[in-house]
This record gives sequence, structure tokens and C-alpha cells, in this order.
Amino acid sequence: MTSRAGRLDLGVIGAGRVGPVVAAGLANAGHRIAGIATTSQDGRDRVEALLGAAPVLTIPEVIAAADLVVLAIPGEEIGPLVAGLAEAGLWRAGQLVAHTAPALGTDILRPALERGAIPLAIHPAIVFTGTSLDLARLRGATCAVTAPAPVLPIAQALVVELGAEPLIVEEASRPAYAEAIETATAFSASIVRQSVELLRGIGVEEPSHVIAPLIRATVDEALGRA
Repeated sequence: MTSRAGRLDLGVIGAGRVGPVVAAGLANAGHRIAGIATTSQDGRDRVEALLGAAPVLTIPEVIAAADLVVLAIPGEEIGPLVAGLAEAGLWRAGQLVAHTAPALGTDILRPALERGAIPLAIHPAIVFTGTSLDLARLRGATCAVTAPAPVLPIAQALVVELGAEPLIVEEASRPAYAEAIETATAFSASIVRQSVELLRGIGVEEPSHVIAPLIRATVDEALGRA
């Protein structure tokens, strides 16, 4: 790892809504962006908007340059990618490898672990927009962390550097955690859309002004009783 007082060279694979935001949060904590891997123009635009002149590299180049690799890609893509990179001999001993998929723990990173890498699973429990707005949302949010006991403090420290609160979730509990997150976000979005459509149907021009305070109060009351 880098010798700069706990600062890491950070590489991110994936430039959807999550990767550049996590990279920006960790860069704000003093880590250096070694490179972002993306092949889409939208991804490049997000990198430029959030990270300025951060290098856009190939996946092997990111792995070679980084002390900490964040896999910010769909969960179903993580296993094949990690295994393929292991077969190519690209993982290094002592290299930190983290993914952001809610339903997965660190078992999916076993091929990297077998090459000496340190596996971490970190999921920020926010709705990502892929913009700087998310950096504010991260502050005070919760991040699920899963890691082998000896390196769990590393995952927790990274979450704290993002400004969030770490929540330890055991490997076997990750699917239930993911279901809870999906239920909360999908149900909330559906109810809001339905309410907005009903109010628009009776001629209300700005229905969000009507329902936003109501929804916030309702959620606060429900959480208070939980």
C-alpha cells in the first residue's frame, strides 16, 4: 500500500451513479484517484463532473495502479469479473477490494482473496443520483459493511471517511438487508408517484408541495413507532 499516512491510491471500476460519487467522497478524505474504468460516454461525463481530470483507464490499468479497488458495478457482474482478473493474475497481495452491491458479502470476492487481496463489502444506503447531491446524502447515511473480522475496521474506517455510519451486516444476512432496502425504496417511490398523479388529476399544479411535508411527517412517525 501507499506510504502516505493511511492515504490510498483509489481505483474504481464502473462509472454509473455510484462509482464516481464514492470516489469523490474518498478523494475528499484525502485519497488519490488513480483511475476510473468506464467505456460509456455517460460514465466519462460523470467522471468529469465529479472528479475533474481523474484518469479514465482500462480495468487492468486500474487494478495495477490502485491500493483500493472499488467495484461499483451490478452484483451479477462482480463474480465473473473478479474470477477473470484472478485467472489473469492481476490481484495483488494486500490490495483492498471492495464492492457496493447490497445483496452480496465478501464470498463473491474469494478469487481475489485467494490471490492475497483483502475483501470488503460496503453498501451506502442512499438513493444515488450520480451527482454531487449524493455527497451530502452520504453524510449521516448508513453503509452496510461486511468483511472478515481482522479487516472489518478497514471497511468501517472507509465508511466514516465518506461521512456515513457503518452498520455491520453478516454475510448470511446480506440478502435480507438488500430486500429491506429494495422494499423501502420501491414502495416509497410507488406511493409518491401515485399520490402525485392523483393530485395532478384534480388540477393541483405543484403536488410535491402538498405531499412532501406529509410524507416526511408520516415516515418520521412510523420510524418513531418502529
